[in-house]
Amino acid sequence: MSLSVRHSVRSLVRSRRLARNILAGSTALASVAFGAQTAQAQTVPSPSPPASAPAPAPTSPAAPATPENKAPEPPPAPFVPTPTVASPADEKASEPFAFGDFGWLNGANRQHRALLDSPVFTGSFLLDLNYAYSFNHPIDDTVVGSTALSRSDELTIQFVGFGGDLHWEHARGRFMTQFGYRATQIPRNDNSTNKGQFDLPTALRYISEAYGGYHWDEMHGVNVDVGIFMSYVGLFSYAAFENWAYQPSYTSDNTPWFFNGIRLQMYPSDVFKAEVWLINGWQSYGVFNEVPGVGFQVLYRPIESFEILSNGYVGWDTQDNPGRTRLHSDNSMELRYYNSPKSFFHRAGFSITIDFGFEQGDGITGFGGSGQEFAKNSSVPGSGCTTATPCTQNFLSGMAYHRMWFFNDRIGWTFGGGVMHNPGRYLVLAPTGAATPGTPVTGFDTAPGTKFDSWDASTTLDWMPDEIQTWRLEYVYRAASVPYFAGHGGVTSPDGYITTPVPTGWRPDLVKNEAKIIGALLIRF
Repeated sequence: MSLSVRHSVRSLVRSRRLARNILAGSTALASVAFGAQTAQAQTVPSPSPPASAPAPAPTSPAAPATPENKAPEPPPAPFVPTPTVASPADEKASEPFAFGDFGWLNGANRQHRALLDSPVFTGSFLLDLNYAYSFNHPIDDTVVGSTALSRSDELTIQFVGFGGDLHWEHARGRFMTQFGYRATQIPRNDNSTNKGQFDLPTALRYISEAYGGYHWDEMHGVNVDVGIFMSYVGLFSYAAFENWAYQPSYTSDNTPWFFNGIRLQMYPSDVFKAEVWLINGWQSYGVFNEVPGVGFQVLYRPIESFEILSNGYVGWDTQDNPGRTRLHSDNSMELRYYNSPKSFFHRAGFSITIDFGFEQGDGITGFGGSGQEFAKNSSVPGSGCTTATPCTQNFLSGMAYHRMWFFNDRIGWTFGGGVMHNPGRYLVLAPTGAATPGTPVTGFDTAPGTKFDSWDASTTLDWMPDEIQTWRLEYVYRAASVPYFAGHGGVTSPDGYITTPVPTGWRPDLVKNEAKIIGALLIRF
C-alpha cells in the first residue's frame, strides 16, 4: 500500500521534472560546446605580475626551471552551468506520509524503493509459494475456510501477479494480473456472478487490480480511480509479502479483498487521507439488487510510529432481498512502541482490529431478534426468519498481532489471533466443496439463523535476507462452534476425487478444529 500511495502522487511530479531536466540538459550541452570552441580559439595569456612586485628578470631559454621562472598555469576552464535536477528529497517531501518510514506496518510494503521503476511506469512482480501440512490429513488435500491457503500436504503456487502503475502528467493507472489458486478461490466467494450472463468469474479471474484515473495537484493530492482496486477492510493486505502473518484471522479473511467501482482519494495534509467509494457491492463483480454500495475510508498517521485506519460500508448485497441493508464498520490501530536501529532487538509493534456490522430488513434484524433458528435440512433457505419473528444477523470480530524484529530487520517474529461471532453466517466463507448454500448436501448451512462462532491463534517466524524475499514458517490453530474445517474424509467425495460419484446421503467430513504448519516463500520485485 505504501508504494501505491507514493506513485499516485509522484505521477505529475515526475512528468514535469522529466521535461524540465531534458530542457536543462540541452542547455548544458550547448554551453559545453560553446565553451570548448571558445577555449580552442583563445591564446593562453601570460599572467600579469602584481603591481607591487618588481618585473621579473629575463631568463635564458636554456635556464633550468625554478620556482621563480616556472611556466605560468593555464586559466581555469570555462564555466558550464549545471542542469537543474530535482533531488529525491524534494520529490519525497511532496508525497503524503513521506515524512516517515511506514514499512513496519502490518499490511504495508516494507521495500524502500521500487526496483522496476521509470518516469512513466513502475513495475511489480509478486510470487507466493506455500506448503501447508494439516494435522487433519484430508484425503482430498483441500483446505477449507481460507483465502490464503488452498491445498494441504502439497507444494502450491498460491499467487503469481505481475503488472504495475502507469503515471504521466495527470493520468494514472494500475493493472495487476492474478494467477495461481487465488484465481479460483477469490471469484468463488462472489455470488453476484450467478446473476446474468457472460460468466463473470472466467472474465475477471485473472485480474486482481485494473483501474485508470486522474490526479489533481490540490491540497497534497486528489485522485479519482475507476475499475477494480484492492479493499482495505480487515487490515491485512492481499499480498502476503506485506503481512506479519500468512493465514489472516477471520476478521480479515472473511471481509472483502477487492472492490469494483469508483473511488475518490483526498490528501488534505501529509498525515491524513480520506476516501469515498461507489461500488458494485461487498466484494462482488456485479450488483446483487438494484442499488450499488457506498463506503469510505479515513487514514491518520500523525507520526511514524502510529496509525489509525477506519472503513465503513453500506450496501444491499443479499440475493432476492432488495429490502435488506448491510452496514459494516472496520477499525484498526497500529503502534510501534520500540525502535532501536543499532540494537540486536531492532523494533517491536502491535496491531488491533475490531469489526462490527449487521443486516436489517426482509425478516432480519441486526440485534435482539426473537425469530426461531433456521430449520435444519429445510429445502427453503431462511424459512425460520419472518417479519413477525426476525432472525438476528450481525458480525462482531476482532484480532490482534504483536511483531518483533531482530538483526536489522533480517528476522521477524509474530504471534496473535482473533475471534468472530456471526449469527446468520452471512459473512462466513462457505466451506470448499459445498454445493448450493442452504441445502442438506453441503453439511454446512449459510442461511439466516444459523450461528457461527470461531477463534484462531498463530505464531510466525520470518527470515528476510533482503527486501525482495521473505521465507516464512507458521503454526496456526483454528476452531469453530460447529463443524466447519476439512476432516480426514475431505469435502469432495468418498475417495477425494471429483470424478467419483457421490452416493446418496454422503456429506463432506467437517470438523470443529484444525492445526496446520505453513511454509512459504514470498517474492516481490
